[in-house]
Amino acid sequence: MILCLETATFTCSVALNDGECTLALRECLGQNAHSEKITIFIKEVLDEVGIGYHQLDAVAVSQGPGSYTGLRIGVSTAKGVCYAAGLPLMAIDTLHAMAFGMRSKLGATLQADDLLVPMIDARRMEVYCSVFDANLRRVSDTAAVIFDENFQLSTLHGAESSTVEGCAGSRYWFFGDGAPKLHQRFDCNTQIHIVDGFTPSAAYMAALSDQALKAGDFVDVAYFEPFYLKDFVAGKPHVKGL
Repeated sequence: MILCLETATFTCSVALNDGECTLALRECLGQNAHSEKITIFIKEVLDEVGIGYHQLDAVAVSQGPGSYTGLRIGVSTAKGVCYAAGLPLMAIDTLHAMAFGMRSKLGATLQADDLLVPMIDARRMEVYCSVFDANLRRVSDTAAVIFDENFQLSTLHGAESSTVEGCAGSRYWFFGDGAPKLHQRFDCNTQIHIVDGFTPSAAYMAALSDQALKAGDFVDVAYFEPFYLKDFVAGKPHVKGL
């Protein structure tokens, strides 16, 4: 039994997963929903299945990249549960979990040489993204990518020229809240499929968290920090006299 928390984006999602099976799920969308809903959702999924905190095997939290505030709330909550119940903590890559979810949604539509590109909005024309093949193996490292006039598909693969050549002709599936930024430029490109409306979910963490539990791949509850990818920059307050 693994309690999974996903708060890296505007989605606040809590799931109770048994292996790769989701037993209970609560989620909602909203900029300020995380702090208001996360502990309520945790209680609701545990009550639905009829277990207590001490009957859990571990807690898994989406580690990012994503929203600074959302990640802090998710990780802090996960640590609190682990401390209170004496449970191990696992950190799950947000983009990898999104790729698992999209592969499940595409089903037989996904071809063997297709590439999955989960994207998280990083404001303006920038996104956090990574590339995975149809078997969910990571093809390129997580990066912050700007979709300006200089962007090419090869940009997604960094300096890995052999990877770029191997992906020539592959179909790209772009999804996540950063994907809509690509419509204006790539709607006429038959190599690119832009999926609207896809949101991260704690249910998509099931397989990765189960693998981490079996491998004993735990993080230090005291010192673990989310993967922000970029440093947090506080906005200047709009207050007269400051």
